[in-house]
Amino acid sequence: MSTTYEEVLSAVTGEGYASEADVARQRPQNPEDEAAGYTIDELASASQIPSRTIRFYQSKGVLQPPEKRGRVAFYADEHLERLELIGKLQDRGLQISAIRTLLKRIDAGEVDLGSWLGLEAQLSASWAEDQPRTLTKDELLRFAGADRTGLIGDLLRLDVVARTGDVYLVRSPALLQIAMRLEAAGVDLDTAVGSSNILRKHLGRAAKEAATLFLAQAEKGHVQTPEDGDWRRLFDELRPTAIDAVRV
Repeated sequence: MSTTYEEVLSAVTGEGYASEADVARQRPQNPEDEAAGYTIDELASASQIPSRTIRFYQSKGVLQPPEKRGRVAFYADEHLERLELIGKLQDRGLQISAIRTLLKRIDAGEVDLGSWLGLEAQLSASWAEDQPRTLTKDELLRFAGADRTGLIGDLLRLDVVARTGDVYLVRSPALLQIAMRLEAAGVDLDTAVGSSNILRKHLGRAAKEAATLFLAQAEKGHVQTPEDGDWRRLFDELRPTAIDAVRV
């Protein structure tokens, strides 16, 4: 008789097959008891991850073993949280081997989980220091370096700035300055803004891919871990280098 994939994983993870009666006997009578836990199927339903994948994660050492009560394996909320974390790390491009190494270091207290999770917003952010600014009309014209008729109207139409009372919100000062330099060189403002947005979109994607590669290489030991464990600070120091590389 052939052995199924699930049976092999069951042997590796130490999780046997149990009947509904087995589960009922081992589950606490009080359904609100924290020790009740999840069966493999209940965990799969709660996490929206197939039970086969959950067993695979266990076999690879990225998901801690369940608690055995008789023939029944029960999972806790910690397993649900770990599955969510595994998904986030996979979304960042980390392979299972890199995730296993990272989780071991987190569990050992060598890496701060908050520092790693805090990178999510940073990976999606621009690598240039480009924050919205609020300017008066005169300040906006000075910042743009031009005072032609209809300029502010064009900037409002192209959604480069937004007016609130007597002030203007410049959504991206860097975009505005690039667009104005292109206009000064003879490119109409519509084309200048459109082309700048295209460049920012693709450069932003490239920056995120480069950051994901950097993290993966760090987990392989090819990048020295910061002494204070603050990866976000390291990325702040890396940004100017990335911007210079774009200029080359």
